Amino acid sequence: MATRSRRPWYRRPSRMIPLALGTVVLVGVVAFLVSPWPAALVIRALFGQGARSTLATMQPFDPVDGITQTLDIPYGTSAPDAAESAGASTSLDVFSPDTGTEPLPTVVWIHGGAWISGDKKEVRPYVRMIAAEGYTTVSLNYSISPEVAYPTAVTQLNDALAFLVEHAAEYRIDPERIVLAGDSAGANLASQLAVVTTNPDYAALVGLTPALRLEQLRGVVLDCGIYDVSGIPNAPGVGGWGFRIALWSYLGERDWVDTPGGSQMSTLDYVTGDFPATWISGGNSDPLTSTQSVPMSEKLSGLGVDVTDVFYPDDQEPALPHEYQFHFDLDAAHTALTSTVDFLARVTR
Repeated sequence: MATRSRRPWYRRPSRMIPLALGTVVLVGVVAFLVSPWPAALVIRALFGQGARSTLATMQPFDPVDGITQTLDIPYGTSAPDAAESAGASTSLDVFSPDTGTEPLPTVVWIHGGAWISGDKKEVRPYVRMIAAEGYTTVSLNYSISPEVAYPTAVTQLNDALAFLVEHAAEYRIDPERIVLAGDSAGANLASQLAVVTTNPDYAALVGLTPALRLEQLRGVVLDCGIYDVSGIPNAPGVGGWGFRIALWSYLGERDWVDTPGGSQMSTLDYVTGDFPATWISGGNSDPLTSTQSVPMSEKLSGLGVDVTDVFYPDDQEPALPHEYQFHFDLDAAHTALTSTVDFLARVTR
C-alpha cells in the first residue's frame, strides 16, 4: 500500500497566507511603536490630499496677472539628501506687483503641515493675493521631519531672513518693514522667530543670533497656529495622536515633552511686551482655536501687545475649519483676508 507524503505545514498555502499577513501586521505594529516614520508618512500623504483640495478653492481668486514672481531661489545650504528627496529644501519664492520698482513692505510666509509635510507651493495663491495689495511677499520652504529634527527648520528660516535682508534691493524688499506670517505649524515657526527677535534670553536659549533687529519686525500674522505643546500628550482622539506623532518626528524623541525643543517651541511661555503687533485667528470648529490661538491672544494682550484677533462664536455657520483662511468657498476667508490686509497697512505705514 502506497504511503501518501504530507507537505510540511510551512509549505501549505492555506497556512502560509495567514502567517504572512500576520507577520506583516506584526511588523507594522512594531514599526509604529519604535519609529515615527510609518505614521508620519501616512499623515503626510493625508495632509497632501487636503492641501491640494484647499489649493483648488484659492485658484479662482489667484491674481497671477499683474504679479512679478521669482521662484525657487536658494537661500542657504541644501538640506540633507533624505530631506531633499522628501521635497524639503532651503528655497523661497518672491512676489510683487508688476508696477513700480521701489522697495515694498514685505510679508514672509511660512507654510504649515504639522512640521512633517507641506510646501511653499501650497500658499502661492494666497501670498499673491497679498502681493496684489501692494506688498512684496515671500513664501519659504524648510526641511520637514522626520527626515531632519528640531531645530533645523528654525535655523534654516532664520538664515532665510538674513538672506532676504542681504538681498533686499534685488527683490523689492524694504528690510525695515517686515512682517512674519504663517499657518498652523508655520504660525508656530513664525512665532518662534518673532520671539527670537524680541527676547534676547530666548534667542540665547535656542542658540540663534536673530537675523532681524526688533525695529525691522513690524508685525506677525498667525493663522490657526500652535503656541503651547504642553497639553498635547493628553490631547484626545485622532487629532491628539497625530500631533504626538508629528512632535515625535519633529523633536526626534518619542518622549519629547522634557526635551529642550519641547519647551522652546511653546512660545506662549516666552513672549514679552516687545512682541510685535499681531493679527491672530482661528475657526470655530478648529480645536486649536480655544486651546492655542485664544490663549496666545490673551497672553499678548495682557502684556500690552497690539493684538487684532478674529474669532467666531461657537454657533457660527457654516462652521469654520482649521486653516479656514484658505477656504475661499467660505465668506469668512474673504473677510479674514480683508482684515489681514488692513492690519498690514496699519503696521507697515
